[in-house]
Amino acid sequence: MDLNLDGKTAIVVASSQGLGKAIATQLVKEGANVMLASRSEEKLKNVQSELSAFNKGKVSYLQTDITNKEDIEALIKHTVDMFGTIDILVNNAGGPPAGTFDQLDDEAWQGAFELNLLSYIRMIRGALPYLQKNGGKIINIASSSIKMPLPGLILSNTFRLGIVGLAKTLADELAPDNILINTVAPGRIATDRVAHLDQVNAEKLGKPIEEVEQMFKETIPLKRYGTPEEFANFVTFLVSDANTYLTGQAYLVDGGMVKAI
Repeated sequence: MDLNLDGKTAIVVASSQGLGKAIATQLVKEGANVMLASRSEEKLKNVQSELSAFNKGKVSYLQTDITNKEDIEALIKHTVDMFGTIDILVNNAGGPPAGTFDQLDDEAWQGAFELNLLSYIRMIRGALPYLQKNGGKIINIASSSIKMPLPGLILSNTFRLGIVGLAKTLADELAPDNILINTVAPGRIATDRVAHLDQVNAEKLGKPIEEVEQMFKETIPLKRYGTPEEFANFVTFLVSDANTYLTGQAYLVDGGMVKAI
């Protein structure tokens, strides 16, 4: 199967660690030029150095706060200045704070909206003129909460569903420009975010974190957490030329954990 990613240009948001870094790594290995973005310049430098060692695609970065409109505009400009265009956009963001409805004020809701939904809208808006030139791919990373609300994560449960509605609508609007857009939702993938949520649950239940991890693994048919690399492999397929017909869909990468149809 020819992915034909050699020489393509991708922006991968929140790519200094976790799922974003894994996706960026796989794209570079396939020969794509990748623009990294996150708030931590130190981490970005380290990832750039690590990925450049593959001697495949070119790698650059820009320190970016995706809740800041001006930072997003600067990221788009920097990518085009460096690589000439944008072929692939991978929207990604850290999860919003955990909490129940009565624990969260307006500031928390506004912050989650700007981080987990408005940032995706702004990134798509900025990249769109370049994607429209030759067609392209957009991936919006969400959460398994798009299929099954997660206890204590009402902010994620709310705004991740907004991502699905956005992609479903844009699949129709962007199809004439040969732009395919999909949502990919991780289940329990072994990242710092999942480790943090496991720690929160362990403290809440008064149990060792190892016991909480095992409890969650028992809910997964494959009896283990996924790896960032497994998640990245699926995203890489969706943004490659091997995918010519999948758009407007929401996919779970969860080892069969979510039982919803």
